Amino acid sequence: MTDTLPIDPPARLLMGPGPISAYPSVLRAMSAPLVGQYDPFMTHTMNETQELYRQVWATENEATLLVDGTSRAGIEAAIVSLIRPGDRVLVPVFGRFGHLLAEIAERALAEVHTIETEWGQVFTPAAIEEAIVRVKPTLLALVQGDTSTTMLQPLEEIGAICQRHGVLFYSDATASLGGNAFEADAWGLDAATAGLQKCLGGPSGSAPITLSERAVEVIRSRKRIEAGIREAGDEDAPDFVRSNYFDLGMILDYWGPRRLNHHTEATSMLYGARECARLLLIEGRGAVIARHELAGRAMLAGVEALGLAVFGDVAHKMSNVVAVYIPEGVPGDAARTAMLEDFGIEIGTSFGPLHGKVWRIGTMGYNARKDTVLTTLAALEAVLRRHGVAVPAGGGVEAASDVFAGRA
Repeated sequence: MTDTLPIDPPARLLMGPGPISAYPSVLRAMSAPLVGQYDPFMTHTMNETQELYRQVWATENEATLLVDGTSRAGIEAAIVSLIRPGDRVLVPVFGRFGHLLAEIAERALAEVHTIETEWGQVFTPAAIEEAIVRVKPTLLALVQGDTSTTMLQPLEEIGAICQRHGVLFYSDATASLGGNAFEADAWGLDAATAGLQKCLGGPSGSAPITLSERAVEVIRSRKRIEAGIREAGDEDAPDFVRSNYFDLGMILDYWGPRRLNHHTEATSMLYGARECARLLLIEGRGAVIARHELAGRAMLAGVEALGLAVFGDVAHKMSNVVAVYIPEGVPGDAARTAMLEDFGIEIGTSFGPLHGKVWRIGTMGYNARKDTVLTTLAALEAVLRRHGVAVPAGGGVEAASDVFAGRA
């Protein structure tokens, strides 16, 4: 016998940089009954999900599917499947997650080159092209939205630069997809990956991915070693994808018409991912992006009205998260704890050079709406007052309300 009780999480309003509160219908979808992996309903649902995410990514790519795992699983699958040991990979780093792309490429035995800019800034297309000309990489790996700095790297001109120089173009859109513009085909992406737990409004655990025909050709050209049919020395071949689970060639065969068994699809996550995409498309891609922009602009106005200084180049800030400097004399972690324990609201700190210096407040997915923004600002005002910060009474809520009402 055990006295362990059924799981009963506390009520939380997740207003940090992610994960966020999931759409209720996503959670309901994930509670739907399981079916067999090759049940006609299952394969039909997989096909439906692929078509939905083609619209989310704004692509005609046939190779659009899910990688089972968190957003990092999608990143790793893309990188280890696209590059061979010794290939040059260029990673422009403007936050923590650029360093992550570089680390994964290094583990895949690539020759990794990085360029860096100050946290809170982004790269110009000219700076990226100069590095491409100098490094001559096989792959450019570039984060679109980095929540560690809240910056959104412009991608519109990068695809054409990569095509001019014969470089594959991969972007991690985990933090940005759904809440900021992303045009996979129009911008010339060869590969892009994301997660559900940010603007798409679901739980972490499934990674949407889309691959161009050029990327698929590269993946298909990798040496294939089927289980039990390995020749001596194959494990040392440079073409051999060193991960079985993240071998996109095998995953493509699983999702494609051949339906070759690779793994057991995470059925409940598939249901959730399908619902995330369905909700976005019902509301409309443009409408969802506009909703994130409005909520983000309202939150920005609110924190500024509370006298908080905003970190980074606001002109290149993601719409769905803002970083503010912690006021002098305020214990940042204690204030976050008060937000959580007294108001049930979670906000975040940051990493590396920003750890303990800023709070990051998200407005994304299901939480990109008026009531959550106003509630968070009201709670933040109370916590700031408790720690001796002089703030205008109701100033944050009033400023955000003006934005929502079109008065600012």
